[in-house]
Amino acid sequence: MRTRRLGQSDLEISPIGVGAWAMGGAGWSFSWSQQDDSDSIRAIHAALDAGVNWIDTAAVYGLGHSEEVVAEAIRSWGGAKPYVFTKCERAWDENRQIVKSLEPTSIRRECEASLRRLDVDVIDLYQIHWPEPESDIEQGWETLVALQKEGKVRWIGVSNFNVEQMERIAPIGPITSLQPPYSLVRPEVEKEILPYTQEHGIGVIAYSPMGSGMLTGAMTRQRIENLPEDDWRRRSAFFQEPLLTKNLELEERVTALATKLGKHPGVIAIAYVLSHPAVTGAIVGMRNEQQVCELVDALSFELGEDDRAALARP
Repeated sequence: MRTRRLGQSDLEISPIGVGAWAMGGAGWSFSWSQQDDSDSIRAIHAALDAGVNWIDTAAVYGLGHSEEVVAEAIRSWGGAKPYVFTKCERAWDENRQIVKSLEPTSIRRECEASLRRLDVDVIDLYQIHWPEPESDIEQGWETLVALQKEGKVRWIGVSNFNVEQMERIAPIGPITSLQPPYSLVRPEVEKEILPYTQEHGIGVIAYSPMGSGMLTGAMTRQRIENLPEDDWRRRSAFFQEPLLTKNLELEERVTALATKLGKHPGVIAIAYVLSHPAVTGAIVGMRNEQQVCELVDALSFELGEDDRAALARP
């Protein structure tokens, strides 16, 4: 299995990792609707068996539930322990309302809770989920630097930060990695953010490389209209007009290339993201074993330059 070094860390990661967002299940504001825990655990096991060596989750996914599912999957798997990445900054109150906090006491409380739920002594990569409140990003990053020095976390990164925000925190301590949204549906990070990370040796683990399911070959207008009421995509601008028509055209382009190459459309979408030289790995949502079987080709498949250019063409 070929691996890639994540930034300046010692983490050698497989090209794709398990994305555990949907594994948080229902009952919170950004859920993907109902999700069976046993399906999640079997999907993680299948991915690890195939050579995937890292899992990305967050405390807020399912308000702690995703981390608990990841822990159970690792406990019940007989192979080498995968790297576990999680995030802070999105907490919740006693009424299960999500709050945004980069206060040191909140981050420390979140870190201890994640360590407990994940059943680990140290978190391999701890990330600020969102730069919010933006006025507090320096003190939030100072807290992650302190947690790293204390041995609670091995490496520290950020998610959804722009260049200016990364430049603000970089003098406080090195940024191991950035987690941005990146796909054919959302290519805007190619302009400034990815060149910046490449220049400064910051690893990139891209999320939603399949456009939150848009580029899997399974999306139609009817299916989108019939998404469950508690699926966050019903509220997403990328699943509504005027963007919907453009994105469905992108799906058709991806599916046509997939048919030509004999691959699953999701593999083509992931390969597009991985073909960018700044990208270290892609976070791939896998909700069941079938999806793992469809997508593990992305561990080794590489997109040719001509095909990449054709996909990117407006």
